Amino acid sequence: MNNDAVFTKIQLLLSESFQLPVADITPDLSFGDIPQWDSIGHMDLMMRLEELYGIEITADTIGELTSVPAICACLEK
Repeated sequence: MNNDAVFTKIQLLLSESFQLPVADITPDLSFGDIPQWDSIGHMDLMMRLEELYGIEITADTIGELTSVPAICACLEK
């Protein structure tokens, strides 16, 4: 999966999770940049990532996946 494909999937996921237009999900969006991406929104996002990608997100990983670039990098591994 290339970088653009990963970003597009994450962009759609965040748009759906945070109920925002896709255009509002920029490649440099981070935790706290929008009101919806607060601690509760972050946990919801982590659960959606686990379900969608079949991965386990640990407590350490939750603290690392606080931006679109970090999430994309994690999924590209």
